[in-house]
Amino acid sequence: EAADKAIRSGHVIGPLHGIPIALKDLIEIEGRVTTGGSMVWRDRRSAVTATLAQRLIAAGLIVIGKTHTVEFAMGGWGTNQHRGTPWNPWDPTVARTPGGSSSGSGVAVAAGLAPWAIGTDTGGSVRLPASWCGLSGLKTTIGRVSTFGILPLSPTLDTPGPMARAVEDAALLYQVMQGPDLLDPRTRGISSVDPMPMLRRGVHGLRLGRMPEAERAGVDGEVLAAYDAALDHLERLGAEIVTPDLPCRFSDYTELTGRIIGAEGYFLIGDLIDDMSLPIDEAVRPRIASGRGISARDYLAALRDREEAKREFAAAIAEIDALLTPTTQTAAVPLTAVDQTSTPAHFTRFVNFLDLCALALPNGFTATGLPISLQITCRGYDEGTALRIGWAYQQATDWHTRRPPGMG
Repeated sequence: EAADKAIRSGHVIGPLHGIPIALKDLIEIEGRVTTGGSMVWRDRRSAVTATLAQRLIAAGLIVIGKTHTVEFAMGGWGTNQHRGTPWNPWDPTVARTPGGSSSGSGVAVAAGLAPWAIGTDTGGSVRLPASWCGLSGLKTTIGRVSTFGILPLSPTLDTPGPMARAVEDAALLYQVMQGPDLLDPRTRGISSVDPMPMLRRGVHGLRLGRMPEAERAGVDGEVLAAYDAALDHLERLGAEIVTPDLPCRFSDYTELTGRIIGAEGYFLIGDLIDDMSLPIDEAVRPRIASGRGISARDYLAALRDREEAKREFAAAIAEIDALLTPTTQTAAVPLTAVDQTSTPAHFTRFVNFLDLCALALPNGFTATGLPISLQITCRGYDEGTALRIGWAYQQATDWHTRRPPGMG
């Protein structure tokens, strides 16, 4: 009402004036409670406002609340033992994985509680809920968006990202989120880039990479069918589909990423994890505790291996504009079927480890009506190309316009 009144009086705060947005419960706003999804921090009030939140508010967006997250953002299934797991609205009868760790952000947009939301992504935490909730979610390159005032899990890998139904809306959010920040040294020297002019360039002439044949093993048949259909569709739109020779299996990157996350997560909150009297999620505690056994030597070796892997992968994708994979190997699974010792991040963690950017977007549905997702991975700082491909795909399809049962 205040936003409408301001418009009537001729006062427009910013380009996104009056649009509601939800923030993951890691993003600080001074004076408000930020729990990081943990009962341990249920009374923790923020002393600062995140640079990201400041930019959203300056653009005219209205922060309507904080959204659920996996405790300490450490998990991809989207579950939270003590604070509750958001219900994935695509199945009104069976409780299914919403995706994590930005579970509440995904569910809020899918259920129509907010048109847009912000998540954070350390190994897939924007893209996994985007996949299982039928949304468009952008994993930004490290340094594109300030992380000042966002509770960290792995400072080497953490990055915020927008979540919306349509790629164009995600691009609008990304446009106001990005830019240098003196309070985040990683953003210095990285200029803002307006993604909007790129959207309408189409995909004609772009070279898009399909995943290696070996990566199809373990992927659900309906997901593979939707993936193949999406590649065919993009080819009909004018893209060239090729198969690059990648240096590693995605599972190799998954393990290496986990080593960095474990080491940094334990460094940050190991004292809480080791205090067995605290009510910490039984699935989360061992994930972070795994960092206890990682020595400084092992950690530095992992960072060294990361730099070498980045060089190798950059060479492997030098002749393509994007690499296309499914976002997840399956559609959302029942919570009763979740193996908390495993991760659904097979296709997402490599993006963080190699410091790339990626867009997840709907590319089909299962026979039972659950969303299926395509991941468009581009070189670091090339979010514009990922958004361009995603926008072209959405102009030719209607998967992103569909709504969960009973929601119109």
